[in-house]
Amino acid sequence: MRYDLVIFDNDGVLVDSEPLSNRHLAAYLTELGHPTTYEDSIRDYMGSAMHRIHDLVLERTGQRLPADFDDVFHARVFAAFERELKPVTGVVEVLERLRAEGVPYCVASSGSHERIRVGHRVTGLDRWFDEGRIFSSQDVGRGKPAPDLFLHAAREMGVAPERCIVVEDSPLGVQAAVAAGMDVVGFTAMTPAEKLTGAGKLFADMGELAGLLV
Repeated sequence: MRYDLVIFDNDGVLVDSEPLSNRHLAAYLTELGHPTTYEDSIRDYMGSAMHRIHDLVLERTGQRLPADFDDVFHARVFAAFERELKPVTGVVEVLERLRAEGVPYCVASSGSHERIRVGHRVTGLDRWFDEGRIFSSQDVGRGKPAPDLFLHAAREMGVAPERCIVVEDSPLGVQAAVAAGMDVVGFTAMTPAEKLTGAGKLFADMGELAGLLV
């Protein structure tokens, strides 16, 4: 492989959490008086850190979300994870190949460390990701589309940005990877290809990914 580090997004790339998460986010925002459809949530919030949800609601309505918004939302989402969450089909095979070929990899997610850990435990992906391979927007303060998270992950893994490739499925994540000076491949399972502008290559099935990393 021609890259020294593969950086995976988490939600929608490693674990199939985006439908669950955005369904609950849309319902909770609507419950709080901010009518939001599932499609609205995917368009506006997919791939973003929690602070972006707060910022956009305040910008659009002039109202702040409740102080316990994050805690309530995560409790609902984690309960749904326990019942329904699955790994993205084919991602285990990709991880097996990377490990077999000795290619370093990690995850860099807008989600919290707790969210990443819960999702990995439920899906069995925790055996592939020890603490040294997990990076969250919590670590840097600014989530995607800022490049901070990806740059932090590369620095901690000891790899120059230009030697990294990022696997992303959201426009915000692709923007962040490009801003970090990294190559990026876009996963189009949930996001139309035209929205992943900046991705050097696109793929719709995880079985295609290994061939794009060489």
